[in-house]
Amino acid sequence: MKMDTKYKENYIRLGLKIAYYRKLRGMTQEQFAGAIGKSWSFIALVESPSKAAGVSLETLFKMADILEIEPYELLQK
Repeated sequence: MKMDTKYKENYIRLGLKIAYYRKLRGMTQEQFAGAIGKSWSFIALVESPSKAAGVSLETLFKMADILEIEPYELLQK
């Protein structure tokens, strides 16, 4: 979900971290989306460096599981 918020940079940073860890695991957006039960377009939106898009905690936890990291690692600055 795209949003206008004062935390835009935080959402963009989250998306970039997701992309970083996904690529580190050698996964495409399509593979990652399938692993967490989301669409490719959802992942593309979340990882976009120009749009603020959030994820639910449930999705964040799934992402961290698939990426084999702790959820907090996606939220650190």
